[in-house]
Amino acid sequence: MTSYGQFCAMARAHEMLGGRWTLLIVREILCGAGRFNDIRRGIPRISKTMLSERLQALVAAGALRRSDGAAGPDYALTEAGLELAELVKAMGVWGQRWLPRHPDAEDLDLEPVLTDMQRRVRFAALPDEPLVVRFEIAGHPLRFLLLKRAEASFCSQNPGFPEALTLRGPLPALVAWWRGDVSFSGSNRLGLALSGPRELTRAFPDWFERYLFAGVAPARSDERASA
Repeated sequence: MTSYGQFCAMARAHEMLGGRWTLLIVREILCGAGRFNDIRRGIPRISKTMLSERLQALVAAGALRRSDGAAGPDYALTEAGLELAELVKAMGVWGQRWLPRHPDAEDLDLEPVLTDMQRRVRFAALPDEPLVVRFEIAGHPLRFLLLKRAEASFCSQNPGFPEALTLRGPLPALVAWWRGDVSFSGSNRLGLALSGPRELTRAFPDWFERYLFAGVAPARSDERASA
């Protein structure tokens, strides 16, 4: 790693954390991912080699603790790693407030959206009986979200429960709703459509705690101009 040659703690921290993917790995572990494949599911464009290197670097820096179990290595944040939560949160708030939001012009992956939806299910709001939501997102393979009172999981095939709802449309419309750019009805105007029994389609948006920063409003145009 090339050094900045500076005594400054900020520069030294940036040497450690400023590499591509590093803070996204921290984000995934903060959100509950602990195993290699779970971390990669939220960052699908990182190679296995790069993820392995970044994890090793974070362990060496004392930000992660690795433990070896029967199912493979498990990673957890140390006290030093947990302190990075405020940095990750501050970056998320800044990006949500100040960066333009035009999902139809963004280079987007479906998997991180689905991963975030899965981990932000409001189980207490779900119907009593298990059900499956079918995702038909244009240009992407079919996905099925199994929802139970104690489990939420995405599958590439229906795991054997009734497909109560089907969500179809373009990925930018799904992103716009999940990220908080538009309401669910607003995403309908962008081409996202939910079909199924009326009582379930009406309840569906409330089954999730939307994206963590969905409530952060974008800066006004006059604020952007003066920034």
